[in-house]
Amino acid sequence: MSPALSRPLRGAFGAVVRLCLGVGVLGVAPVSALDRLDFRVGGSGEALTETLRGASGLVTSELDGRENAQDLFALARADYGRLLGALYAEGHYSGVISIRIDGREAAGIAPLDAPSRIDVIQVRVEPGPAFRFDEARIGPLARGTQLPEGFATGQPALSGVVREAAVAGVDGWRAQGHAKAAVAGQDVTANHAAATLSARIGLDPGPRLRFGPLSVTGEARMREARVVKIAGLPQGEVYSPEEMDRAAERLRRTGVFRSVTLTEGEVLAPDLLPVTATVVEEKPRRYSLGAEIASTDGLSLTGYWLHRNLLGGAERLRIDGEIANIGAQESGVDYTLGISLERPATFTPDTTVGISAEIGHLDEEDYYADLATVGITATHYFSSSLTGRIGFAYEYAEGRDQVDAFLFRNVSIPVGVTWDRRDDKTDATSGWYLDAEVKPFFGFGTTGSGTRSKVDARGYLGFGAEDRLVLAGRMQLGLVSGSTLLATPRDDLFYSGGGGTVRGQPYQSLGFQITRSLIDTKIGGTHFVGAQLEARAKVTDRIGIVGFYDAGRIDVGGFFSDIGDWHSGAGVGVRYDTGFGPIRLDVAVPVGGRTGDGVQIYVGLGQAF
Repeated sequence: MSPALSRPLRGAFGAVVRLCLGVGVLGVAPVSALDRLDFRVGGSGEALTETLRGASGLVTSELDGRENAQDLFALARADYGRLLGALYAEGHYSGVISIRIDGREAAGIAPLDAPSRIDVIQVRVEPGPAFRFDEARIGPLARGTQLPEGFATGQPALSGVVREAAVAGVDGWRAQGHAKAAVAGQDVTANHAAATLSARIGLDPGPRLRFGPLSVTGEARMREARVVKIAGLPQGEVYSPEEMDRAAERLRRTGVFRSVTLTEGEVLAPDLLPVTATVVEEKPRRYSLGAEIASTDGLSLTGYWLHRNLLGGAERLRIDGEIANIGAQESGVDYTLGISLERPATFTPDTTVGISAEIGHLDEEDYYADLATVGITATHYFSSSLTGRIGFAYEYAEGRDQVDAFLFRNVSIPVGVTWDRRDDKTDATSGWYLDAEVKPFFGFGTTGSGTRSKVDARGYLGFGAEDRLVLAGRMQLGLVSGSTLLATPRDDLFYSGGGGTVRGQPYQSLGFQITRSLIDTKIGGTHFVGAQLEARAKVTDRIGIVGFYDAGRIDVGGFFSDIGDWHSGAGVGVRYDTGFGPIRLDVAVPVGGRTGDGVQIYVGLGQAF
């Protein structure tokens, strides 16, 4: 009879078989190759067999090529517990497990008598019948508690469902302010003759508590008062697990801390619950460099320097620089230099206020300009996925196009929202992303007044095991209204072409052709529609291939007007997963329109969208 026979369960669930494993084997010679691992499950379906194989350390060691006799002996003794736990998880409580090493039961071999050579290991599992609940009770429950559907009379008696029910019961009380709710007792009994399981769980809600004072440990450069302000725990209000999670997220969002842990303390009379925030700070400074290259758009270099905690209150000072279109075929070199300072927890714990300034130079195919912007922005975090922003900025642009010089000056009030529900920001396989902004601008002198609006929507859908095939789509819309074409600042008009809109077409190659002073010249449009579709497939865990099709359209005076034009491109790409984002190589050609010919190549970090 196997040493791992199951028996009636009482008391702590799962405490049925206790095996003493020897881990320090003396005088054992290292090794000899394992000739065969024979793993068999009697009278069961394929799904249960795969579950048991997945739980077995011996199977894993065979796949990894481990052959040391001492390691195999330790794994064999540990597999009794692993396999028993896997049987319980699938509702089998009368299982019989036998693990023989060269004909000897592994559990009967003394650690000091461990074999120095192992040729054959035989694993035999008789699962026994699948048990069902004949009783499933838990209480008392808080109003609104959602128990797992499987925790009910007549349902398969999976051990995980019992644990889930206990967790759900405790969480239900905690959501009502009972922070110290706990399992008071449990009685879990298996009836082997009837193949049924009786589960009775008692809960102790404890008192309803309010948030007490927040103390901080581990801070070095940060001021404790600012940590408390950023966390924003509502002292004196009823305890809420959601508020605890939001407080921790606010602290992490500053970027100052490497780790953040909020711990509930012992209750203070009469009903106050103190909380301790334990933090570990990041290094205060950081810098980053990036590069992206395209065959006709040239090389773009980006970089920034960041101080995470300038004044001890999580103030973020950031200096950004970019040099773009180096060696571009159709335009000159663009450059920008910007500086910003942001302060979290301004006005409210979820509001960040920042000031910024930027200067730059654009040398495009149809114009060049010197630019300057200064502004202030307030960003509010409604949740971990939804943010809103509003700003006020002064914008200046002076330059010349193919016909005449221009000067644009205006103030703007951009209002935007970002809703990000992607599962991964650099390599999404599911979810969606939406960014929308409306920017009213008010011009001085020759600059018009109007509104610039834009929308960027993306969606992702994975298929197959581990989402090895992903369909990704992107739609972009842009609109300038209220201002005439020539009175609108040039960098507020829309173009199409290049890696951000239509691959396979040269950068900003599609605009709107006008005649001024008998000279034909190109200018951006007031309306833009763009679409990108990708099919991404993993070839290996690291390497993926992509097929894509992009299209864009520029109009003036309305979407899909008679005077508008469109173009498109398609191609294939390769992705290499670095662990922090894929390296991207895309090769594209134009397939529609009149703005380009030949092959375009794009290299960068991260997916195209």
